[in-house]
Formats: sequence, C-alpha cells, structure tokens
Amino acid sequence: MTETPYRTLLLDVSDSVALITLNRPEQLNAFTPRMGLELGHAFTTLDRSEEVRAIVVTGAGRAFCSGAALDREASSFRADPGEEAVIDSAGEAVIGPPISDIAPWTMATPVLAAINGNAVGLGLTYPLQWDIRIAAETARMAFVFTRRGMIPEGNSLWLLSRAVGASRAAELLFTGRTFTGKEACEMGLVSRAVPEGEVVDATLDLAREIAANTSPAALATTKRLFYEQLASSDRTRSREIERSTFKWLLSEPDAAEGIVAFLERRAPSWQTSKHLAPPAEP
Repeated sequence: MTETPYRTLLLDVSDSVALITLNRPEQLNAFTPRMGLELGHAFTTLDRSEEVRAIVVTGAGRAFCSGAALDREASSFRADPGEEAVIDSAGEAVIGPPISDIAPWTMATPVLAAINGNAVGLGLTYPLQWDIRIAAETARMAFVFTRRGMIPEGNSLWLLSRAVGASRAAELLFTGRTFTGKEACEMGLVSRAVPEGEVVDATLDLAREIAANTSPAALATTKRLFYEQLASSDRTRSREIERSTFKWLLSEPDAAEGIVAFLERRAPSWQTSKHLAPPAEP
C-alpha cells in the first residue's frame, strides 16, 4: 500500500487505478468525521492527478461500511474541530473537506464502489453518489434512517428513485428494510452482484478496463454531460449540447488517435487531459 497521511484509509495506486480501502475493520468501517475528511482529501488529490484514471473504494475486513459511528449523544455527524487538519505526505497541514462537499459527480475521474460486505445508512448513500457499484451477492444493505429517527441523507432522496424507480425507492426509504446485494442488482442499484470474494477483483478489472481503453478527456466529458442531462428536462437543448460537444472533441487530438489506434490494432496513446475545459457556450 502507498504511504499516506491517513489514519482511517489505505491507498494503493497501480496501473492508473487508485484503490482506497476504508480501514476501520474492527468497527465494520463505521464512518467518522475523520474518515469523511480523509476520503474527501483523497478524492480531491486523486482527481487532480493525470496519472489516476479511475478510483475504486472498498472496505477492509468483512464489511464495506456499517454507516455512521453512532453514540448516545447523536454526535456522529458533528466534526471534531481537532480533526479538520489532515497532514499531507510533505508534512503540510491541509483541509480535507467532507466528501459531501466534493460532489463526486463533478469529478473528472470515475469512482467505482466495490461493496465487499454490509453497507448500511451512510455506508450506502455515499456509494450511491459514485458512478458504478459492484456488490457482493450476500452483502446486506439498508437505508435505515427512518428506523433511527432521521431522514435519508447523502442526496439519496434525489438519487435513489433515478436508480431504481419511484416505487422501489419509496419502499426502501420508507421502510428502512434490509436487502441483499443480489436484490440490489435486480433493482438496478448496483450494476453487478458477484460472489463475496470476487468483488474487489471484479471492480478493479472494470477500473483497469476504463484506464487502459478510454480517452481521459472523452470519459470526463461524458461523465459531466451524463449527470447534467440526468437532471435536464429539455430534450432538445440536451441534444444541442451533445452535438456541439461531439464536434468540439472531434477537433481534439484524442479523436484522431482513437481512430488511428483502432485501425492499426494497437493500444491508444492519449494526449488530452481529463481536465480539458469545453469552449464557452455562445
């Protein structure tokens, strides 16, 4: 594992893929304010790196994340001011914003969840914000908020119905019931459900496929437009944006390289940054 300043995460970067492991296995990776700060810092740092083409997040031990670390004072969601400073590898103090302030859907880098075990509450709403989810067939999942006297958070009230449909979302959110990774796949909440021991490898394989074969600029632009159009109700305007963006990317070096590499039956050598900015709209 790569040396990091983090106390609650492990980080490894290989083949242009970053693997982040939530690392509180004795507590079933229960989420703390510190973990939120560190995960936000890791996401920000990895997204800035041109070398990182995909990010995979999983959990150490038998759980993915059992939700917020609870106490009788209900202070789980209140950050300790002493935990706001995260020390980077150079020994400098940096501020790691909570992941909720990072907006993963605005990142240029795709984020994949390898849900290797139980994912409950916040441990499920966070990966719901990410791009692709693969789960263990036997993983137990639940949006337990109403059973704890709270409302579902993490943007789940907006996201879940778009993932599984209004009726199923209402059932899951209103009841807080437990369901399996296999059922989550059948509903469309995760894209695949695989045997428990294969989750991380399956997710890393998919991340490596992305890293090896897709243009960083084209992927980042596709992700940006995907989420913008998910919230759009104007089909005609969406089509106009799609056409103008297609024309713009066609003039960038990666379009020519992608075609030539395909014709020459070789791996592409991409030149364009994943942070390539689109031209200003007229």
